[in-house]
Amino acid sequence: MSAPEPAREELLEALRAVREAIDIPHPATVGDGETYDRILKERVLHVVVMLQNIVPDDGRPCAADVIPWSVEYLRARLAEHPAEGYKTWAEYVAELKRDREGGAQ
Repeated sequence: MSAPEPAREELLEALRAVREAIDIPHPATVGDGETYDRILKERVLHVVVMLQNIVPDDGRPCAADVIPWSVEYLRARLAEHPAEGYKTWAEYVAELKRDREGGAQ
C-alpha cells in the first residue's frame, strides 16, 4: 500500500515557507550585505533540510505528517534567524526621501 499523496494546500504552505525564508529585503550597503549574506545562508541551510525531508532522494513519497512538521520546523528556525540587523534598501530609500522632503521646507 502506498502513502497518500500530500494535500495541495500542504505543498503550497511548504512553498510559502520557502519563499518566506529566502525572500528577505535587499541590503542598502556593502556592510549591510555581509549581514544579509550571513542571514540568508543560515536560512537557506534550513530550507535544504526541510526539502530533504519532503522530497527524499529515493523518490518515495514522504509520510503524511512530514510536510506540516517540516514547515513548522522551518518557520521555527526562521524565527531564530530573523532578517534583522542590517539596513535594507527600502529603508535607505525612505531615509533619502525624508531628507529631501525635510530639506525642501
